[in-house]
Amino acid sequence: MDPHLLRTFLAVADTGSFSAAADRLRYTQSAVSQQIAALEADLRTPLLTRRPVTLTPAGKRLRHHASLLLVRLEAARADVTRVIAPPGRLIVALTPLAWHPELAGALARLRTESARLSARLRIAGRDQVVASVATGEADLGLADGFTAPSDPLRLPDAGAARAAGVTESPAVVAVPVDHPVARRRAVELSDLADAYWIDAPDVAPFGRLPVDGLRPGLRYDGADVTVLTGLIAAGHGLAVLPEPAVAAHPGLAAVPIAVPRLVHRIELLRIPEQLTGGEPAARLAAMLNAGNESQ
Repeated sequence: MDPHLLRTFLAVADTGSFSAAADRLRYTQSAVSQQIAALEADLRTPLLTRRPVTLTPAGKRLRHHASLLLVRLEAARADVTRVIAPPGRLIVALTPLAWHPELAGALARLRTESARLSARLRIAGRDQVVASVATGEADLGLADGFTAPSDPLRLPDAGAARAAGVTESPAVVAVPVDHPVARRRAVELSDLADAYWIDAPDVAPFGRLPVDGLRPGLRYDGADVTVLTGLIAAGHGLAVLPEPAVAAHPGLAAVPIAVPRLVHRIELLRIPEQLTGGEPAARLAAMLNAGNESQ
């Protein structure tokens, strides 16, 4: 099966529309229709119904396999590229709140070990970080989120990638220092249903908080933590953040959360079989894991 046809099929399946898929892929609608027809001819079965566009039973099965096949193809391409990459290459994809002192210190130690180190950090959303590691575009990934104490993060399917906890810190409600809630010893999130919140999908996704009834008053589509904390300090809304991020801003107060019990967790993602032990990614992973074991 042609991977180009599979990508087109997934675009139609995801959007539920030939025209929307054409817009996403920057094809004409006619080209999308022709590619779907070619894939159906190859498999000798209809994959999609028309008007409305829905998956047939065969299409549902292919959708599952197509996603995995494309991830494996990208991983194979990246693995070959990694073999011929210059010595010392290190690409780390991380979510905005996954940056922490342990990572900064580990990178500094790694740099003292190798004068040829060529490191690159990519800030992205959590799904993008997981996908970057799964496809081999990044050597390592660091993803963060809020969860119950000691529980792992619920991450998207990462293929052959494996996740391990790096660090946990208290989750708090970030409020302006003059906010009525600022002096409370603790709060229940459900008690703040009448407050305005900030939805920052790429930093602190509002929709992933385990509580109903909260309402966002402002949406921030950027990935800069400084901008988000500045918005909170200026009174535009509240957000759940890790305590260290709030403590670093003089205009914010960190209010502990009594219910539900939450921590901010950072996890390291990697594909074990692609790290032999001597390359920068393996050394960095070992440093971060060692730091976690010493806590």
